[in-house]
Amino acid sequence: MKNDSSLTLRDALAAERTLLAWIRTGLALMGLGFVLARFGIFIREVSVLEPALRTQSYGLSLWFGTALILLGVAVCVLSVLRYLRLLKQPSAGSPSFMRPSLLGVATAILLAVLGLAMAAYLLSARSAPENIPSHAKEASVSAIPENGIVRIASSHPVDETVSKLQEILRAKGVKLFAVVDHSGEAAAAGLKMPNTKLLIFGNPKAGTPLMLASPSTALDLPLKILVSEDSQGKTWISYNAPPYLQARHRLPSELLPNISVVEALAAKAAE
Repeated sequence: MKNDSSLTLRDALAAERTLLAWIRTGLALMGLGFVLARFGIFIREVSVLEPALRTQSYGLSLWFGTALILLGVAVCVLSVLRYLRLLKQPSAGSPSFMRPSLLGVATAILLAVLGLAMAAYLLSARSAPENIPSHAKEASVSAIPENGIVRIASSHPVDETVSKLQEILRAKGVKLFAVVDHSGEAAAAGLKMPNTKLLIFGNPKAGTPLMLASPSTALDLPLKILVSEDSQGKTWISYNAPPYLQARHRLPSELLPNISVVEALAAKAAE
């Protein structure tokens, strides 16, 4: 006589198919999480190879990706526990089979929450450039991929901008090696040239580790800032983009702050 308290073969196979479906869902979640977590690293690699591309920070993608991976692991583990529990329950006629799947409901809610969080993050990252100062926006537009030169507008004439840079360098204890007056030298040779001056500065404590890591860095050190006037009388500040120098000389990322100081100096002088 058939035992009504046991699962039929059809019930057991259905439970097994459900288990396999949940495992596929868990694997899909873990795969998506891995891709999402690696996305931020990929973006940073692209920004190094293409220094003209100003990218927002995508560090949160690591957390979102990790959360999806952990969710996938939880789905796989809980699906196995649920499958084992189903094998011990009565046949399909029992009210216990009519209850909604807590695993499915919980997974759907968690995925919805993560989806809303990722959407909010992407929207905030998209609107972030609107809060960048005008000189920084101009720098991102003016950066030339081929040579990595950043060019920002100064609010002061050339000589005043140069004086401001000299004061900043002196206050920060950075040595100013020379101020090359290109326009003055041109005038001495009987030639006309818009006011153009080049500041050469640096700090051995910052520069020496760079040259030890990559001797070719000496070609671009000490650091330089060019202050020039265009034909309309507007003053421009130009310098080599630190990510470009990093990629050019294959510098380790931990040494990037040693040359990133040029960005802060130029931005402060442009105010």
